[in-house]
Amino acid sequence: MRRWPAVALLLSVLACTSDNRTVLTVYSPHGKELLEFLEKGFEKAHPDIDVQWVDMGSQEVLDRVRAEKDNPQADVWFGAPAEAFDRATRENLLEPYIPSWSNAISVEGRENGDHWYGTYLTPEVIAYNTQAVSAANAPKDWDDVLDPRWKGKVLIRDPIASGTMRAIFGAIIARSVGKTGSPEAGFEWLRRLDANTREYVLNPTILYQKIGRQEGIITLWDMPDIATLQQRTGIPVGYVIPSSGTPVLVDGIAIVKGTKHPKEARLYYEFVTMLPALIAAADQFLRIPARTDVPVTSLPRWIQDAKSKIKPMSVDRQVMAEHLDEWMKYWDTNIRNRGRKQ
Repeated sequence: MRRWPAVALLLSVLACTSDNRTVLTVYSPHGKELLEFLEKGFEKAHPDIDVQWVDMGSQEVLDRVRAEKDNPQADVWFGAPAEAFDRATRENLLEPYIPSWSNAISVEGRENGDHWYGTYLTPEVIAYNTQAVSAANAPKDWDDVLDPRWKGKVLIRDPIASGTMRAIFGAIIARSVGKTGSPEAGFEWLRRLDANTREYVLNPTILYQKIGRQEGIITLWDMPDIATLQQRTGIPVGYVIPSSGTPVLVDGIAIVKGTKHPKEARLYYEFVTMLPALIAAADQFLRIPARTDVPVTSLPRWIQDAKSKIKPMSVDRQVMAEHLDEWMKYWDTNIRNRGRKQ
C-alpha cells in the first residue's frame, strides 16, 4: 500500500516529461556540427517537431534507403553527390517536391522530375600535409598524384562507402569514356593511383588524423572539409585546385518516398535551404551554396576566391548514374591493393 503514492508520483513525472512531438528522421553525411546547428534552428521555429538525424556516409545512406524501401524509416535524405540521388531516382526511392526557390538553381543543380535539388557545391581538391610538402612541391593536377615520388604517401578514403570518393573515381572514369569511348584509361589511372596509395581509410576522421600524423601526406578530398581543417583545427593541411579542372559535386536534398511525415519533411527541406540557413552554413561550416540567388558579398572571402579559380570538369551525369556501381565493383575486385604488391 505504501508503494502506491511513489508509483503515482513517478507516473505523474513521466507524463509531464513525455515528448509528444512529431519525430522527423533525417539521414545525412553532413556531420554532427552542421546537423545540430540546423536541428536547433528548425526546432526553435517548429517546436512541435523533434528532428532526429543519423550521420553516415552518403553511399551508406543510399544503401540504407534501398534496404528500407518497403518500410521507410527516414523522412529526409540531406546530403550526397548528385549521382547518388540520380540512382535513387531511377530506383523510385524519392518523392518529388518542388521547393519555393526552384527557379534559383541551375539545370545541373536539380533533377528534371523534381526528385532532388542541390543545396551545396562541393569542389574536389588535392590536399597535402604542409609540414611535409611545400606549396611549390605539392601536386598541381590529378596526374601529378601518380608521380612515383608519392609512392606509399597517398591516403584515400575508402571509396566503396564514400560518395565523395566514388564521385572522384567516377569522374576520372567518365572522362576516359568521354575521350575514348572506353573506361579502360580511367581504370589504368586508378591502377597507378593504387600503386601510390598507402591505405584506404575507413572514415574521414581517420583520414584527417593520419594526414596530420604524416602517416600519409597526400590525399584527394572535398574542398570545404579541407578548408575547415585549415581554419579550425591544428592539422597542418593545404589544398590545390587541380589545374585541368575538377569535379564540382552538387550536394542534394530529397524527401524519401513513403515518408510517414510529408508535411514535416517539406518544412525541414525548406528550412535548411532558405537563404539565412545557406549563408550561415557558408560562414560557420564552410559550405558553398548551390542556389544562384545568394548574394556573393554575403559569402566568406575564401569562397569568393575559390569560385573565381575553379574550372569545373565536365562530367556526364547520366553515364555516372548508369555505370558507377559497375565501375566501383570492377575497381574493388581488380584494382584495390594490387599496385602496392608489384
